[in-house]
Amino acid sequence: MSRPEPHIDVRPIAEADLPDWIRALNTGFLRTPDVAETEIADRGSYLVPARTLGAFDAGRCVATFRSFAQEITAVGGAPVPADAISNVTVTPTHRRRGLLTRMMAQDLAAAKERGDVVATLIAAEYPIYGRYGFGPATWTTQWTIDVPRTGLDPRWAGPEDGGRIDIVDGADVRKIGPELFERVRRAQPGAVDRDERWWLVNTGVLRLDRSPWTEPFFAVYRSAGGEVQGLVSYTADDHWSEGKKQPLNTASVKWLIAATPDAERALWRYLCSIDWVMTVKSGWRAPDDLLPFFLPDPRAAGVTSQADWLWVRILDVVRALEARTYEGQGALVIEVVDAGGLTGGRYRLEASAEGSSCTPTKDAAELTLDVADLGRLWLGDESVVRLVALGRVREERAGAAREADALLRTSRRPWCPDVF
Repeated sequence: MSRPEPHIDVRPIAEADLPDWIRALNTGFLRTPDVAETEIADRGSYLVPARTLGAFDAGRCVATFRSFAQEITAVGGAPVPADAISNVTVTPTHRRRGLLTRMMAQDLAAAKERGDVVATLIAAEYPIYGRYGFGPATWTTQWTIDVPRTGLDPRWAGPEDGGRIDIVDGADVRKIGPELFERVRRAQPGAVDRDERWWLVNTGVLRLDRSPWTEPFFAVYRSAGGEVQGLVSYTADDHWSEGKKQPLNTASVKWLIAATPDAERALWRYLCSIDWVMTVKSGWRAPDDLLPFFLPDPRAAGVTSQADWLWVRILDVVRALEARTYEGQGALVIEVVDAGGLTGGRYRLEASAEGSSCTPTKDAAELTLDVADLGRLWLGDESVVRLVALGRVREERAGAAREADALLRTSRRPWCPDVF
């Protein structure tokens, strides 16, 4: 049980608080508590003081919390304003005192007031955020490819579709990457926007003391017509068998984006064709990624990890449900329970391929669910029938869960390519 301590001041930080706030952040994440001048300058360049909270006990920062403006792609491609939450820590000496609850309540209330439709985060620990109304809305998977087992022709020298792959440098990526990523994210439910700083960090222009930089390789796929349709960033190790008889190198993908299946296939085949590379690690991919089935032997790509990824907290039921599209047609009355008091109530959703409407109603509820489970369902990944079986959703009318799945679920799973 937490024991609230009102004498601990929870407030937005001032400029003078930043070194102490960073020290608390590093302590919470078990990094060295030293605070370098370069880190102060870097974080000061992008933190929004009004959205950067600290808890202060006798003047010392003992908890941290930050949010920032974000766009998330809804089902159907609409950009939705989101309150992205990050840098959440509580110093070990101040656990179970309600500090995260106070910071979260303050931030979510401000996000609701601003007009954000949802809040998002990547959860370091699964049990924490459900009590604040967040639910896991996307998942992610990592594969390890045993290259000799793939069945690919080792003599492969390039795409057969008339496209081409070229090695490029960071400057090229900064020119062509943002436009390509925008095309990809507009078509990918669950994807979030990348700002200029993301490209500077991920091409080595902006190097952070807390994240040692290894210069990666970059490769671009262009279609037969010369259009940029795919980019990959990867590193490689230098590992040989005993006595240096055989190369056993691993290529590790940092990120790969592709606007078409042809581009995606060509980049994975390229990675599997690099001399000396015996293993390819995919990095974080969508759980229904096409990768294994690009290979003649899909079993050559073994799943090495699978985890929940992007968590969503609905702040405005009406705007969230009207922002997305629906593959089916029908109407549904849902009762949303929100202990946080931000968006609970009863709503009638009417949806078809032509559009949708969501309005408050006094009609009898057909499904009752917590706002956290609405967050699970919003991007189309989760099944209402599954949640009913788990006791998380209550079916008030027989058959309503299956009807809801026909409306809400999507043919491809949502995915967030980024961590924040």
